[in-house]
Amino acid sequence: MQKLLLADDHELVRETIADFLRLQGGFDVVTAQSFDEAISVARAKGPFELVMLDYSMPGMDALSGLARMRAQTGCPVAILSGTATPDVARRALSSGASGFLPKTLAPQSLVSAVRHMLSGEVYMPLEFLNNGETNETDVNLTPRERDVLLGITEGKSNKEIARDLDIQEVTVKLHVKTLSRKLGARNRTHAAMLGRDLGLM
Repeated sequence: MQKLLLADDHELVRETIADFLRLQGGFDVVTAQSFDEAISVARAKGPFELVMLDYSMPGMDALSGLARMRAQTGCPVAILSGTATPDVARRALSSGASGFLPKTLAPQSLVSAVRHMLSGEVYMPLEFLNNGETNETDVNLTPRERDVLLGITEGKSNKEIARDLDIQEVTVKLHVKTLSRKLGARNRTHAAMLGRDLGLM
């Protein structure tokens, strides 16, 4: 079984992606919630055949974290991001990343991308380069929408969010629909990923 290291500071995102890779790809996935923890895990539990690092997690320090992890492990290292621009993606690849993985990838596409990188190839989705990514200046959430997004990020149900904010559940559903549209999110998990990466929390 091929052994992967996945580091992302957002628990919902990290565990969702890890579960995809375990269930859909049959990989052995070890997780970390910060760059420093990822370095420690790489030392303690390696060797790994592929490392995936969230571009915006604590300690990553942009692409310097990529160089440090490559030096530590000697294995392919990929960058994960929900919001980085095509320019960042290209810089990551030119800095030695084995791939750039948008968090919006469908589970089967993610598995295919990982297998592609494990075979020694470099992965970059063409559609990512062709589409402009959401950035913070494009998103204008109301205070209430931010409250609802925070609830989603914490893994709460609409009913729990409604109770916390003292509003109707149907109102929460409306806010979820509106904020998802503003973020360009396909579902709740994707909205949580984008909200965190855009610094909307």
